[in-house]
Amino acid sequence: MMRKFFNKMQEGKSVSFIYLLVLAYTIVALIWWGVLLFRQSEQISAFERQNLSLRIDSLAQPVEHQLEVQRIDKDAHMRSFKYIGEGSIFLGIILLGALFVYRAVWKYMKLSRQQQNFMMAVTHELKSPIAAAKLNLETIRRHKLDEEKQAKLIDNTIRETNRLDQLCNNILLAAQLETHDYKLFKEPLDFSALLEANIRELRNRIGTHVINADILPHVRMEGDKLMLQIILSNLVENAVKYAPRNSTITVRLFESEHHHLKLQVADEGPGVPEEERERIFLKFYRLGNENTRKAKGSGLGLFLTAKIVEQHNGTIRVKDNLPTGACFEITWPEYSVQTA
Repeated sequence: MMRKFFNKMQEGKSVSFIYLLVLAYTIVALIWWGVLLFRQSEQISAFERQNLSLRIDSLAQPVEHQLEVQRIDKDAHMRSFKYIGEGSIFLGIILLGALFVYRAVWKYMKLSRQQQNFMMAVTHELKSPIAAAKLNLETIRRHKLDEEKQAKLIDNTIRETNRLDQLCNNILLAAQLETHDYKLFKEPLDFSALLEANIRELRNRIGTHVINADILPHVRMEGDKLMLQIILSNLVENAVKYAPRNSTITVRLFESEHHHLKLQVADEGPGVPEEERERIFLKFYRLGNENTRKAKGSGLGLFLTAKIVEQHNGTIRVKDNLPTGACFEITWPEYSVQTA
Protein backbone atom coordinates (compact mmCIF):
# COMPACT_ATOMS: atom_id res chain seq x y z
CA MET A 1 0.00 0.00 0.00
CA MET A 2 2.73 2.46 0.99
CA ARG A 3 4.69 1.55 -2.14
CA LYS A 4 1.67 2.46 -4.29
CA PHE A 5 1.34 5.77 -2.50
CA PHE A 6 4.99 6.71 -3.08
CA ASN A 7 4.73 5.53 -6.68
CA LYS A 8 1.80 7.94 -7.16
CA MET A 9 3.88 10.77 -5.70
CA GLN A 10 6.80 9.97 -8.00
CA GLU A 11 4.41 9.76 -10.94
CA GLY A 12 3.03 13.22 -10.12
CA LYS A 13 6.56 14.68 -9.93
CA SER A 14 7.50 13.04 -13.24
CA VAL A 15 4.41 14.44 -14.97
CA SER A 16 5.15 17.93 -13.63
CA PHE A 17 8.80 17.76 -14.77
CA ILE A 18 7.91 16.57 -18.28
CA TYR A 19 5.14 19.15 -18.58
CA LEU A 20 7.40 22.02 -17.50
CA LEU A 21 10.15 20.76 -19.82
CA VAL A 22 7.79 20.77 -22.82
CA LEU A 23 6.46 24.20 -21.85
CA ALA A 24 10.00 25.61 -21.52
CA TYR A 25 10.96 24.12 -24.91
CA THR A 26 7.87 25.71 -26.52
CA ILE A 27 8.67 29.15 -25.06
CA VAL A 28 12.34 28.93 -26.08
CA ALA A 29 11.28 27.88 -29.61
CA LEU A 30 8.93 30.88 -29.79
CA ILE A 31 11.70 33.24 -28.67
CA TRP A 32 14.13 31.73 -31.21
CA TRP A 33 11.48 32.14 -33.92
CA GLY A 34 11.25 35.84 -32.95
CA VAL A 35 15.04 36.27 -33.07
CA LEU A 36 15.14 34.75 -36.56
CA LEU A 37 12.35 37.03 -37.75
CA PHE A 38 14.13 40.13 -36.42
CA ARG A 39 17.32 39.03 -38.15
CA GLN A 40 15.39 38.52 -41.37
CA SER A 41 13.87 42.01 -40.99
CA GLU A 42 17.35 43.53 -40.58
CA GLN A 43 18.55 41.70 -43.69
CA ILE A 44 15.57 42.99 -45.68
CA SER A 45 16.26 46.54 -44.54
CA ALA A 46 19.97 46.22 -45.37
CA PHE A 47 19.16 44.80 -48.81
CA GLU A 48 16.75 47.65 -49.56
CA ARG A 49 19.29 50.26 -48.44
CA GLN A 50 21.91 48.64 -50.64
CA ASN A 51 19.59 48.76 -53.64
CA LEU A 52 18.79 52.38 -52.82
CA SER A 53 22.48 53.29 -52.80
CA LEU A 54 22.99 51.60 -56.18
CA ARG A 55 20.20 53.58 -57.85
CA ILE A 56 20.82 56.90 -56.08
CA ASP A 57 21.77 58.56 -59.35
CA SER A 58 18.41 57.70 -60.86
CA LEU A 59 16.55 59.65 -58.23
CA ALA A 60 15.69 63.10 -59.51
CA GLN A 61 15.67 64.92 -56.17
CA PRO A 62 17.32 64.36 -52.75
CA VAL A 63 13.83 64.57 -51.28
CA GLU A 64 12.90 61.36 -53.08
CA HIS A 65 15.96 59.66 -51.59
CA GLN A 66 14.94 60.81 -48.12
CA LEU A 67 11.42 59.55 -48.65
CA GLU A 68 12.73 56.11 -49.69
CA VAL A 69 14.90 55.95 -46.56
CA GLN A 70 11.89 56.85 -44.41
CA ARG A 71 9.81 54.17 -46.14
CA ILE A 72 12.48 51.54 -45.49
CA ASP A 73 12.69 52.55 -41.82
CA LYS A 74 8.90 52.57 -41.51
CA ASP A 75 8.60 49.10 -43.06
CA ALA A 76 11.24 47.80 -40.66
CA HIS A 77 9.42 49.39 -37.72
CA MET A 78 6.09 47.89 -38.84
CA ARG A 79 7.66 44.45 -39.20
CA SER A 80 9.13 44.72 -35.67
CA PHE A 81 5.75 45.83 -34.28
CA LYS A 82 4.01 42.93 -36.04
CA TYR A 83 6.54 40.37 -34.75
CA ILE A 84 6.35 41.66 -31.19
CA GLY A 85 2.53 41.82 -31.27
CA GLU A 86 2.07 38.35 -32.78
CA GLY A 87 4.76 36.87 -30.53
CA SER A 88 3.15 38.36 -27.43
CA ILE A 89 -0.27 37.01 -28.44
CA PHE A 90 1.17 33.55 -29.13
CA LEU A 91 3.05 33.59 -25.83
CA GLY A 92 -0.10 34.64 -23.95
CA ILE A 93 -2.13 31.89 -25.63
CA ILE A 94 0.57 29.32 -24.84
CA LEU A 95 0.80 30.35 -21.17
CA LEU A 96 -2.99 30.51 -20.76
CA GLY A 97 -3.44 27.13 -22.41
CA ALA A 98 -0.60 25.69 -20.33
CA LEU A 99 -2.29 26.94 -17.16
CA PHE A 100 -5.63 25.33 -18.08
CA VAL A 101 -3.95 22.06 -19.09
CA TYR A 102 -1.85 22.01 -15.92
CA ARG A 103 -4.92 22.59 -13.73
CA ALA A 104 -6.91 19.95 -15.61
CA VAL A 105 -4.11 17.38 -15.27
CA TRP A 106 -3.69 18.03 -11.55
CA LYS A 107 -7.44 17.91 -10.96
CA TYR A 108 -7.55 14.58 -12.77
CA MET A 109 -4.63 13.21 -10.74
CA LYS A 110 -6.15 14.52 -7.51
CA LEU A 111 -9.51 12.95 -8.36
CA SER A 112 -7.74 9.72 -9.27
CA ARG A 113 -6.00 9.62 -5.87
CA GLN A 114 -9.27 10.41 -4.09
CA GLN A 115 -11.06 7.67 -6.00
CA GLN A 116 -8.29 5.23 -5.17
CA ASN A 117 -8.56 6.16 -1.49
CA PHE A 118 -12.34 5.80 -1.77
CA MET A 119 -12.05 2.33 -3.30
CA MET A 120 -9.62 1.25 -0.57
CA ALA A 121 -11.88 2.66 2.15
CA VAL A 122 -15.06 1.18 0.69
CA THR A 123 -13.38 -2.21 0.26
CA HIS A 124 -12.47 -2.16 3.94
CA GLU A 125 -15.89 -0.86 4.97
CA LEU A 126 -17.65 -3.58 2.95
CA LYS A 127 -15.43 -6.44 4.10
CA SER A 128 -15.66 -5.63 7.81
CA PRO A 129 -19.45 -6.01 8.29
CA ILE A 130 -19.58 -8.93 5.86
CA ALA A 131 -16.82 -10.75 7.75
CA ALA A 132 -18.44 -10.01 11.13
CA ALA A 133 -21.90 -11.14 9.97
CA LYS A 134 -20.44 -14.29 8.41
CA LEU A 135 -18.54 -15.14 11.60
CA ASN A 136 -21.65 -14.65 13.74
CA LEU A 137 -23.79 -16.84 11.49
CA GLU A 138 -21.17 -19.59 11.32
CA THR A 139 -20.89 -19.51 15.12
CA ILE A 140 -24.66 -19.92 15.44
CA ARG A 141 -24.66 -22.77 12.91
CA ARG A 142 -21.72 -24.72 14.30
CA HIS A 143 -22.28 -24.33 18.04
CA LYS A 144 -25.26 -24.99 20.25
CA LEU A 145 -25.66 -21.70 22.08
CA ASP A 146 -28.11 -20.69 24.72
CA GLU A 147 -30.83 -18.24 23.75
CA GLU A 148 -29.11 -15.22 25.32
CA LYS A 149 -25.81 -15.70 23.40
CA GLN A 150 -27.66 -16.53 20.21
CA ALA A 151 -29.81 -13.40 20.50
CA LYS A 152 -26.68 -11.31 21.11
CA LEU A 153 -25.00 -12.70 17.98
CA ILE A 154 -28.15 -12.09 15.96
CA ASP A 155 -28.33 -8.48 17.21
CA ASN A 156 -24.67 -7.97 16.25
CA THR A 157 -25.34 -9.41 12.81
CA ILE A 158 -28.31 -7.11 12.29
CA ARG A 159 -26.16 -4.16 13.40
CA GLU A 160 -23.46 -5.07 10.86
CA THR A 161 -25.97 -5.52 8.04
CA ASN A 162 -27.49 -2.13 8.90
CA ARG A 163 -24.02 -0.63 8.66
CA LEU A 164 -23.55 -2.30 5.28
CA ASP A 165 -26.96 -1.09 4.11
CA GLN A 166 -26.16 2.47 5.18
CA LEU A 167 -22.87 2.44 3.26
CA CYS A 168 -24.62 1.23 0.11
CA ASN A 169 -27.31 3.88 0.54
CA ASN A 170 -24.66 6.59 0.94
CA ILE A 171 -22.94 5.54 -2.29
CA LEU A 172 -26.22 5.49 -4.24
CA LEU A 173 -27.42 8.75 -2.68
CA ALA A 174 -24.13 10.51 -3.47
CA ALA A 175 -24.45 9.54 -7.13
CA GLN A 176 -28.10 10.67 -7.25
CA LEU A 177 -27.45 14.01 -5.55
CA GLU A 178 -24.51 14.78 -7.82
CA THR A 179 -26.52 14.05 -10.98
CA HIS A 180 -29.66 15.75 -9.56
CA ASP A 181 -31.62 12.50 -9.95
CA TYR A 182 -32.85 12.51 -6.35
CA LYS A 183 -35.99 14.57 -5.78
CA LEU A 184 -36.58 15.75 -2.24
CA PHE A 185 -39.95 14.97 -0.71
CA LYS A 186 -40.43 18.04 1.45
CA GLU A 187 -43.24 18.16 3.98
CA PRO A 188 -44.00 20.06 7.20
CA LEU A 189 -42.14 18.30 10.03
CA ASP A 190 -41.77 18.46 13.77
CA PHE A 191 -38.00 18.73 13.54
CA SER A 192 -37.50 18.48 17.30
CA ALA A 193 -39.40 15.18 17.54
CA LEU A 194 -37.54 13.84 14.50
CA LEU A 195 -34.18 14.59 16.11
CA GLU A 196 -35.15 13.14 19.47
CA ALA A 197 -36.29 9.88 17.85
CA ASN A 198 -33.11 9.69 15.80
CA ILE A 199 -30.97 10.33 18.89
CA ARG A 200 -32.70 7.47 20.75
CA GLU A 201 -31.94 5.15 17.83
CA LEU A 202 -28.31 6.28 17.75
CA ARG A 203 -27.93 5.69 21.49
CA ASN A 204 -29.21 2.13 21.07
CA ARG A 205 -26.85 1.52 18.14
CA ILE A 206 -23.73 3.24 19.45
CA GLY A 207 -22.48 1.89 22.75
CA THR A 208 -18.95 3.28 22.62
CA HIS A 209 -19.78 6.94 23.29
CA VAL A 210 -22.14 9.00 25.44
CA ILE A 211 -24.61 11.03 23.40
CA ASN A 212 -26.05 14.06 25.19
CA ALA A 213 -28.91 16.03 23.67
CA ASP A 214 -30.28 19.52 24.23
CA ILE A 215 -33.15 19.93 21.75
CA LEU A 216 -35.31 23.03 21.47
CA PRO A 217 -38.89 21.68 21.52
CA HIS A 218 -41.68 22.24 19.00
CA VAL A 219 -39.46 23.36 16.11
CA ARG A 220 -41.22 22.97 12.79
CA MET A 221 -39.68 23.21 9.35
CA GLU A 222 -40.28 21.92 5.85
CA GLY A 223 -37.93 19.18 4.73
CA ASP A 224 -37.31 15.63 3.59
CA LYS A 225 -37.63 13.39 6.65
CA LEU A 226 -35.16 10.75 5.46
CA MET A 227 -32.56 13.31 4.40
CA LEU A 228 -32.74 15.20 7.71
CA GLN A 229 -32.22 11.92 9.58
CA ILE A 230 -29.16 11.22 7.43
CA ILE A 231 -27.70 14.61 8.42
CA LEU A 232 -27.74 13.81 12.15
CA SER A 233 -26.64 10.19 11.67
CA ASN A 234 -23.67 11.18 9.50
CA LEU A 235 -22.50 13.90 11.89
CA VAL A 236 -22.80 11.71 14.97
CA GLU A 237 -21.09 8.75 13.30
CA ASN A 238 -18.33 11.05 12.06
CA ALA A 239 -17.79 12.14 15.68
CA VAL A 240 -17.71 8.49 16.77
CA LYS A 241 -14.93 7.75 14.26
CA TYR A 242 -12.55 10.40 15.58
CA ALA A 243 -13.48 10.95 19.24
CA PRO A 244 -12.01 8.67 21.96
CA ARG A 245 -14.11 5.83 23.31
CA ASN A 246 -16.40 6.70 26.22
CA SER A 247 -16.13 10.42 25.40
CA THR A 248 -19.21 12.63 25.06
CA ILE A 249 -20.91 13.70 21.85
CA THR A 250 -23.27 16.64 22.30
CA VAL A 251 -26.21 17.37 20.02
CA ARG A 252 -27.86 20.79 20.38
CA LEU A 253 -30.80 22.41 18.60
CA PHE A 254 -31.32 26.03 19.58
CA GLU A 255 -32.24 29.48 18.37
CA SER A 256 -29.34 31.92 17.91
CA GLU A 257 -29.35 35.57 18.92
CA HIS A 258 -29.95 36.43 15.25
CA HIS A 259 -33.13 34.29 15.32
CA HIS A 260 -31.62 31.53 13.18
CA LEU A 261 -32.09 27.85 13.91
CA LYS A 262 -28.81 26.05 14.67
CA LEU A 263 -28.02 22.35 14.96
CA GLN A 264 -24.65 21.53 16.54
CA VAL A 265 -22.87 18.19 16.87
CA ALA A 266 -19.75 18.53 19.03
CA ASP A 267 -17.20 15.89 19.99
CA GLU A 268 -14.06 15.64 22.16
CA GLY A 269 -11.73 14.37 19.45
CA PRO A 270 -8.62 15.97 17.90
CA GLY A 271 -10.62 18.55 15.95
CA VAL A 272 -10.22 19.62 12.32
CA PRO A 273 -7.18 21.70 11.24
CA GLU A 274 -7.99 25.19 9.99
CA GLU A 275 -6.65 24.52 6.48
CA GLU A 276 -8.82 21.40 6.09
CA ARG A 277 -12.19 22.84 7.12
CA GLU A 278 -13.39 23.60 3.60
CA ARG A 279 -12.04 20.45 1.95
CA ILE A 280 -13.61 17.93 4.34
CA PHE A 281 -16.99 18.51 2.63
CA LEU A 282 -15.61 17.49 -0.79
CA LYS A 283 -16.53 14.14 -2.28
CA PHE A 284 -14.15 11.30 -1.33
CA TYR A 285 -11.99 13.67 0.75
CA ARG A 286 -10.66 12.38 4.06
CA LEU A 287 -7.99 13.67 6.40
CA GLY A 288 -4.64 11.94 6.06
CA ASN A 289 -3.68 9.00 3.88
CA GLU A 290 -5.74 5.87 3.41
CA ASN A 291 -2.73 3.62 4.03
CA THR A 292 -2.03 5.01 7.52
CA ARG A 293 -5.49 6.21 8.61
CA LYS A 294 -7.09 4.37 11.53
CA ALA A 295 -10.56 5.93 11.41
CA LYS A 296 -13.14 4.11 9.31
CA GLY A 297 -15.20 5.74 6.60
CA SER A 298 -15.65 6.22 2.87
CA GLY A 299 -15.32 10.00 2.51
CA LEU A 300 -19.00 10.39 1.59
CA GLY A 301 -20.68 11.21 4.90
CA LEU A 302 -19.76 14.90 5.16
CA PHE A 303 -20.17 15.37 1.41
CA LEU A 304 -23.74 14.05 1.62
CA THR A 305 -24.43 16.13 4.71
CA ALA A 306 -23.31 19.34 3.01
CA LYS A 307 -25.39 18.55 -0.10
CA ILE A 308 -28.52 17.81 1.95
CA VAL A 309 -28.08 20.95 4.07
CA GLU A 310 -27.70 23.01 0.89
CA GLN A 311 -30.89 21.55 -0.55
CA HIS A 312 -32.70 22.50 2.66
CA ASN A 313 -31.57 26.15 2.33
CA GLY A 314 -29.04 25.86 5.15
CA THR A 315 -25.31 26.30 5.63
CA ILE A 316 -22.80 24.08 7.41
CA ARG A 317 -19.41 24.84 8.89
CA VAL A 318 -16.97 23.28 11.34
CA LYS A 319 -15.31 25.11 14.23
CA ASP A 320 -13.38 24.27 17.38
CA ASN A 321 -15.16 22.71 20.31
CA LEU A 322 -13.76 24.01 23.59
CA PRO A 323 -11.67 22.77 25.26
CA THR A 324 -11.01 20.13 22.59
CA GLY A 325 -12.68 18.58 19.57
CA ALA A 326 -14.71 19.67 16.57
CA CYS A 327 -18.16 21.25 16.38
CA PHE A 328 -20.22 20.94 13.21
CA GLU A 329 -22.81 23.70 13.05
CA ILE A 330 -25.77 23.88 10.65
CA THR A 331 -27.77 27.10 10.32
CA TRP A 332 -31.30 27.45 8.94
CA PRO A 333 -32.91 30.88 8.59
CA GLU A 334 -36.39 29.48 7.82
CA TYR A 335 -38.27 27.66 10.59
CA SER A 336 -40.95 28.17 13.18
CA VAL A 337 -41.45 27.33 16.87
CA GLN A 338 -44.90 26.35 18.11
CA THR A 339 -45.97 27.77 21.42
CA ALA A 340 -47.49 25.36 23.91
